[in-house]
Amino acid sequence: MEQAGRWLGPGLLWFALLSLQTLAEGPSLPALKRAGPQRRMEREPMDDEEFLDLVQRRAILYFWHEADPRTGLVKDRARNFGPDNHHIGNFAATGFGLTAIAIAERRGWLPRDEVYQRVLTTLKFVRDGLYHKEGFFYHWLDVRTGKRAWNSEISSVDTALFLAGALFISQYYKDTEAGRIAEALYRRTNWQWMTNGRKFVCHGWRPETESFLKSYWGSYCETVLVDALAIGSPTHPIDPAAWRDMRRNWRAYHGVRCIALPPLFTHQYHNLWIDFRSKTDGIANYFENARTATLINRQYCIDRMDVHQTYGPDCWGLTACDGPQGYHVYGAPPGRADDDGTVAPTAPGGSFAFTPRESLSALRYMYYTYKPRIWGKYGFCDAFNVEKNWTATDVIGIDQGAIVLAIENHRTGIVWRRVMNSPPIQTALNRMGFRPLPDGK
Repeated sequence: MEQAGRWLGPGLLWFALLSLQTLAEGPSLPALKRAGPQRRMEREPMDDEEFLDLVQRRAILYFWHEADPRTGLVKDRARNFGPDNHHIGNFAATGFGLTAIAIAERRGWLPRDEVYQRVLTTLKFVRDGLYHKEGFFYHWLDVRTGKRAWNSEISSVDTALFLAGALFISQYYKDTEAGRIAEALYRRTNWQWMTNGRKFVCHGWRPETESFLKSYWGSYCETVLVDALAIGSPTHPIDPAAWRDMRRNWRAYHGVRCIALPPLFTHQYHNLWIDFRSKTDGIANYFENARTATLINRQYCIDRMDVHQTYGPDCWGLTACDGPQGYHVYGAPPGRADDDGTVAPTAPGGSFAFTPRESLSALRYMYYTYKPRIWGKYGFCDAFNVEKNWTATDVIGIDQGAIVLAIENHRTGIVWRRVMNSPPIQTALNRMGFRPLPDGK
């Protein structure tokens, strides 16, 4: 009884029952209909904290159930309604998963010993069981074996997203075997090699031709995270000139300026692990830039309510996600807008730390208005489109992960605090020229 009580306290028992319930759920799919003038919907008996618990717990179930227990590798996507037979993983999703399940352990939603063992299994398999080239890994993998899938490239950005999760683990499980392996994986990564003798980090490398890809991380996007990891490396650092000379395309929408990149994920990912609040490199405050980009993304959807039925002040969010015609990179100004009425919950969810009021209102509206169609065993489906009466059948790992991490940073800041305690990140920010803003502005 003592053992059972330790594992099945109120939080763990709730999580276990939720897990069993949601894995058995099938979809109830009435037609999507616009809800009329958008307003705060009448609440179910959940306050905001209870609602955020629900959103995070459901999303975390994805990383718990859709990781192979022998390898720890996380699937790229899985069905949100009914059985799933996917087996291909996006290596980046494993980095999100390491962080997400540790959040669940800290909140008492998953048993500490089981989470630690899953983390350790994952890191050992990545170290000993995966092919790597100079510490970089394939983009797509079979989660059952770790073998390369879809003739994919050795990917610098997917490796970076995994390593961001590993750096979090190195601090969260500091002075443990898991923490030491996580740190060693980061130290092994040869960022200098991935520049191919140039200034910027290359997108990737192909083994068939033993050649680098043509594209390099030379402009603002996921480059922010790639550069921070590469410049801060204690073993193979690149020249900070890569950061200084990164292209930043400033544009305005309705007179409001930010570094322009239409899909929201490009503003979110580096802010999920690194705390860019109240600091600048003399060029921008990248947290505030992401906040501005999010608010512009929302405003663009409001401005086009007469064009697309889905959109409104509480139903917005353009980013890379599934769409009616397949996976698509949606986006809003500044820059080239690309939209068809499809919104992704990961857009407001992944921006929760920047825009908590607007993001919470959007997630609550989506949940209460369209729950029978868009809410499944892992929470929100990847995307939906009211006018086309279309709902994604899948959830995508990196999209679920962005929701979990962004909400947790707003609630507790635990991901930011652990990663900012990492000496390589402190080194990187110093080398990149970051300084505190006066009065923490």
